[in-house]
Amino acid sequence: MSESRNWFILALVVGTGWLLYLLSPVITPFVISAGLAFLGDPLVDRLERLKVFKWHLSRAFAVFIVFLLFTTLLVLSLIFVLPLLQGQVKKLITGAPEMFAWIAGTALPWLQDKLGLSAFSLDAQSLSEALKSHWKEVSSTLVGVIGKVSVGGQVVLAWLMNLVLVPVVTFYLLRDWDKLVLGTRTLIPRNIEPVVSNLCRQINEVLGAFIRGQLMVMLALGLIYATGLWMVGLDLALIIGLGAGLLSIVPYLGTAVGVVAALVAAVFQFQDMLHPAMALLVFVVGQSLEGMVLTPKLVGDRVGLHPVAVIFAVLAGGQLFGFLGILLALPVASALNVLVAYLHLQYRASHVYLKQPGSPGEESP
Repeated sequence: MSESRNWFILALVVGTGWLLYLLSPVITPFVISAGLAFLGDPLVDRLERLKVFKWHLSRAFAVFIVFLLFTTLLVLSLIFVLPLLQGQVKKLITGAPEMFAWIAGTALPWLQDKLGLSAFSLDAQSLSEALKSHWKEVSSTLVGVIGKVSVGGQVVLAWLMNLVLVPVVTFYLLRDWDKLVLGTRTLIPRNIEPVVSNLCRQINEVLGAFIRGQLMVMLALGLIYATGLWMVGLDLALIIGLGAGLLSIVPYLGTAVGVVAALVAAVFQFQDMLHPAMALLVFVVGQSLEGMVLTPKLVGDRVGLHPVAVIFAVLAGGQLFGFLGILLALPVASALNVLVAYLHLQYRASHVYLKQPGSPGEESP
């Protein structure tokens, strides 16, 4: 009976994974809505506890306020950030061949001379031409993809449906979030409900640290880096700053990529040592603020995921389920992280781990 149950559970897991794979285009907007509802639920709960004169705000009105806040932030981002980002992307595309030529013709020979790699032959002209040709291929591919997306009626229709579907589903999920959580909790068998509820609480803390807290840290770092590089005078300040902030979900990865990109861009643009040093100072200040202010205040000391686990989860999720897998990567990894920690504690307290040599039932060597 136990073996049949195990096979049934295995078949259920495999079937669920296969169903998610088949329905990923349909499920994706619902997953996005669930993520937005998860982000907004704590703010809605706080608004519900507020008193206006003698009355508490209703759940629906609190959801409306949060919805209005999210919409305002999105509109402001589109109005102010998108044109700047578009201009910098255009500048990057047009200036990339010249930058490649400078790297191959000036930067690499300088490194060869300083590092004593004169015996290493490097055809700068061939490298420059190869980089230019590959960049042209990438640019033409991007233009082709954008063109197909812009003229593809089905793709446009799908995007329009998602633009309507995601806000509607998010609103209803936010409104009924507490009811959904309570309803799910009542379905758990009573004998394991305390353990499952405790594990779910820990998963929520990990997700809160990585989804709510880390997103705010990423946004703050992106703004700090972009503003600082803009003050330095870097043409690609917004792209490099926001990119470094986005990659900071993996500790030190965003800083490493941002520092390299900013130094290369600063040396290429200004041809001096002062501006690269100022760009480096921007990242030093950003990292100091992250370590002393942002992470302690926004994330706290809650147990998070190891950087390697984050990278593997995102790559594995994308490989298995595409964009849906990327969306589900961190929640699934967080749940597995908590479950592995729980199983580790159970194992450390088990008879298998605590059994002493020579105890009854164990053969002597």
